[in-house]
Amino acid sequence: MSIFSYSIGKKLVQAVSGAFLIIFLCLHMVINFFSVIDTFTGKWGVVAADDKLFSAGDGLFQLGCDFMSTPFIDIMVPVLALGFVVHIVYGIYLTVLNFKARGGVKRYEVASRAKADSWSAQNMFVLGIIILGFLFIHLTHFWQHMQLQEFVGKEAENPYVLLENTFGRWWLLVIYIIWFVAIWFHLNHGFWSMFQSVGWNNQKWIKRLQVIAVVVSTVILLGFLTVAVNAFMHANGVI
Repeated sequence: MSIFSYSIGKKLVQAVSGAFLIIFLCLHMVINFFSVIDTFTGKWGVVAADDKLFSAGDGLFQLGCDFMSTPFIDIMVPVLALGFVVHIVYGIYLTVLNFKARGGVKRYEVASRAKADSWSAQNMFVLGIIILGFLFIHLTHFWQHMQLQEFVGKEAENPYVLLENTFGRWWLLVIYIIWFVAIWFHLNHGFWSMFQSVGWNNQKWIKRLQVIAVVVSTVILLGFLTVAVNAFMHANGVI
């Protein structure tokens, strides 16, 4: 019988694919945060008038976008994205199994009392659906105008303009803030749950991992929020 027929095997799939999600988010947060640094260095919106990668006159955010178009990243991003997709699809699969087995929408069995008492733990599926819905909005605002354009042999749009056009509208800023908060709750539980699924489930390590989870998810949240608010202020002439 396959290991994936057991509860631990199913959790392992979610843990490994969840790790892909965290790496994916951290990578994008760091690249996007370069735009905030550009604000303080006076490089916001500066894109060199040439087609070379890593042009000396570019802002740091543009350089980060250039890095995202290198062959290595062209290979890695689809791999990370695939892990993200597996995490979503398998999460839906587990929820359906639990619905049939227990007669209600509940997450799969956990041993930790803290896990069971956590609001995030009890609403991981709902949070995942919210994140997935807003992801579609994000793809239509950024991915289709940048990475997708490069995949089909066209020139990507100016990343600073995309930031301003998206976050410059207050209602879109609010939507993104809701999305970021949902990601925070999802990560806050998912991070330490991931380690528990691979065997780090003693009381000493769980407490430490829960603290680390709050730190990691908060850094990611604040990073994305700062990028969004910074772009909003640029778009509306505040800075």
